[in-house]
Amino acid sequence: MKSVVMAAVSSLVLTGAAVPTPDPFVDVIVVMKAQQAAPTIAAPNRRDRLRLLEQALRNHADTTQRGARDLLAVRRKQGRVTSVVPLWITNAIGARVRSTVAAELSRRPDVLAVRPSTTIQAPSAAASSPVEANLATVNAPALWDLGYRGQGMVVASMDTGVDASHPELAARWRGGSNSWYDPNGQHPSSPVDLNGHGTQTMGAMVGGDAGGSSIGVAPGAQWIAAKIFNDRGQASSTAIHLGYQWLLDPDGNPATPDAPNVVNNSWTMAAGSCNLEFQPDLRNLRAAGILPVFAAGNYGPTAGTSASPANNPEAFAVGSVDGTGVVDPYSSRGPSACTQGTYPQLVAPGTGIRTTDLYGGYISVSGTSIAAPQVTGALALLLQAVPGMSADRQQAALQAGAVDLGTTGPDNDYGTGRLDALASYNWLRSSPDFAVAVSPSAATAQPGSTATYTVTVSGSGGFSGDVALSVSGLPGTFSPSVVASGNGTSVLTVTAPASTGTTQLVVTGSSGSVSRTALASLTVVPPPDYSLTATPATRTVSAGASTTYTIGINPANGFTGDVALSVTGLPPSVGTASVSPAVAHTTAQLAITTAASAPAGTYGMTVSGTSGSLTHQVSVTLVVNRPDFTMTASPASVTVTRSQTATYTASVSPVNGFTGSVTLTVSGLPANASASWTGNPVATSGNATLKIRTTYSTARGTFTLKVAASSGSLTHQATVTLVVR
Repeated sequence: MKSVVMAAVSSLVLTGAAVPTPDPFVDVIVVMKAQQAAPTIAAPNRRDRLRLLEQALRNHADTTQRGARDLLAVRRKQGRVTSVVPLWITNAIGARVRSTVAAELSRRPDVLAVRPSTTIQAPSAAASSPVEANLATVNAPALWDLGYRGQGMVVASMDTGVDASHPELAARWRGGSNSWYDPNGQHPSSPVDLNGHGTQTMGAMVGGDAGGSSIGVAPGAQWIAAKIFNDRGQASSTAIHLGYQWLLDPDGNPATPDAPNVVNNSWTMAAGSCNLEFQPDLRNLRAAGILPVFAAGNYGPTAGTSASPANNPEAFAVGSVDGTGVVDPYSSRGPSACTQGTYPQLVAPGTGIRTTDLYGGYISVSGTSIAAPQVTGALALLLQAVPGMSADRQQAALQAGAVDLGTTGPDNDYGTGRLDALASYNWLRSSPDFAVAVSPSAATAQPGSTATYTVTVSGSGGFSGDVALSVSGLPGTFSPSVVASGNGTSVLTVTAPASTGTTQLVVTGSSGSVSRTALASLTVVPPPDYSLTATPATRTVSAGASTTYTIGINPANGFTGDVALSVTGLPPSVGTASVSPAVAHTTAQLAITTAASAPAGTYGMTVSGTSGSLTHQVSVTLVVNRPDFTMTASPASVTVTRSQTATYTASVSPVNGFTGSVTLTVSGLPANASASWTGNPVATSGNATLKIRTTYSTARGTFTLKVAASSGSLTHQATVTLVVR
C-alpha cells in the first residue's frame, strides 16, 4: 500500500516583473506573514481546549487577512478572481486568480508567500498474502481484555473517503452532518469511497469481526472522515487545509466539542525534501490534543527518504515491518529532512494486513499506509484509558512502550521500535504525571468585582507530588496555593480590572521541574445600566388639548431594576405634565394637558429616570398653538347701478382647533345704502352672505367696505369694494 506522492501542478514566479499575455488563472495559497504560534493547552477539558483554540485562530485570521481579502474582493468584481477560501487553521487564503493578481498579492507587506496550490495523487493498495497476526503483535487484545476497545473515542480519516455501507464500518460511523466532509463538494451528504484506500485504512482502525476475525485495533471507536481526494484521485492544498480545519470544528459550532480524538493520514508528498506547507495545521491539531499520525512513506530502502508532511516536527510518522519484525524494504528511512532527527518515530505491522475493501469485501494490503492506522487505533485505546492527554504525552507513551528492533535505541529504520499498545498503557499507568484543568473556562465580571474558578489537579501513573499553582494574565490568589499529593482542587479568585474586554488567563501547576498549564478567560463587562428614549421627540397641540409621549427604558449589561420617572420644564401657565406609571421597568406614558389659555410657543421638558445611583434623562419638545380662525370676503369688488343690490360672501375657516362662533359686521357703507346678512353668525366654519342694497338717492362713487369677524377676543377683517353708478 504505497503512500501518496504530492506533485506541483503549476509553478509561479512572483518577482513583480511584467507578466506576458495571456494572463492565465492559477490556483494559489496566500500565506499571511502574521503566523500565530499555537498555544500550549494542557487542560484535559476538550470542550474548552477546542473552543479557546478555534476562537484564537479565527480572530487572528480575521484580523490579519482583512487587507488581502479586501483586495481579492475588488479583483473578483473585476473578473480576475474566481474563488476565495479563507483558511483560519493555517492563516492563509486559497484562491484561483489571474497570475498578475498573484504577483500583486506577493508584493503586499502582510503576505509571507504566494505558493502554487499542489495536487496529491490518491494512494492505491497492493494485495499480498494474508497475515492476521498484526493485532496480537501490537497487543491490542490485551487492552480489550481490560475493557478498552475505544468506546467513546472518535478516529478521523484524511483520505479518499470511506465506504460506509461495509458491514464492518456502517454501525461505527458517528453519523450526522458533523461526521463527513468533502471539501471538493462532490459528495456533500454521505460517505463514499471510489478508490478503496480510505476504506482499507479505516478497517485497520475500527473494523470488527464480521468477516470471521478481528481486523481493527479499536473496534469500539466511532469514525468520521474528510474526503480530501476528489473523484479523479487528486487532493489540492486548499482541500487538505480545509480538511484539517474541519477536524477542529466539524459542526461549525466552537461550543460543541465534536472534534476527533486522533486523526490518521496515510498519504505523503514527495520524498527526500522538507515541505512545511501543512506545519501550521499540524501544530494547531497538536495544540488541541490531536496527535496527527502519518504513514512514513514507501520510498525505502535508501536512507534520507523521509516524506512531507510526515517529516514535519509536529507529525508522528509510522514505518512498516513484517510479521517477524523486519523493516519493510519499501518503508521510508531517516534522517528526517526537516529535523535531521530520527525517522520514522515508530513502526507497526505493515505486510499482508487483512482489512476492509469496497463493496463489503476484504483485502490483504501492505505498506506504511496500513501500518499507520494501527497506531491511530492504539491511540484511541490509550485515550479511552487515560482521557485528556496532551499530544506530547500521547507521543511519549507510544514511544516509551515501543519494542526496540534493529540496533539498540532509536534508529532511522525502526524509529523507537514497534508499537506495543499494552506496554504504552502500562507506561502511562506507571509514569507519574499530572494534569491541570480550570472550570469554568470563561467567566464574566464587572470592573472591580471578582470572578472565581475551580482549578482541578489530577495525578496519574502514581503521581503524588505537591503541585504549586500560579496564574498569569491577571493577578489572582489561590486557596489553597498548593494542591497536596497531586490530586485535589483549589479556588482561584481574580479581580476584574477597570477596563472592559477579554483577558486570557494561564494557570500553571508546577511540581519539581514538571509544569502543566490550562487556559481560562475573564471578560470584563460594563456594570448594569439603562438609557431612556422618548417617542416621538416632539408633539404639536392646540391650547386646551392633550397629548402623550412613550418613554422607553432600555436595559444594558443585564440591568433589571425599577426606574422612578419624573418630568420637569413645563410652565404652569401652559399646562400640566405627568408620567404613568411613576416607577417602571420597560415603558411609561408622559401625558400633557394644556390650558385653554396656554400661550403659543415651543416648550422643552426633561424626563428623568433614577434607579439607585443611576440617573439618566431624555428631552422632549411640546409645540403649543392657539385656536384661531381666518375670514375672507369675495368678490373683491362689485359694481351696481343705484337701486341695485351688491352681494358678497364671507368665508370663515378654523385654525388650531378653533370651535367658537364668529359674528360678522360690515362698515363703510355709502349714505342711503343698507346691509343685511344671511348665515350670520358662523358656527366654527362656513359662509355668510352679505347684501348691500342701494337706492335712487345713494351717492355715486367707489366705496371701501370693511367686513369684520369677531369671536371673543379674536378679531379679523377683510375689505371689499363697492362701486355705485
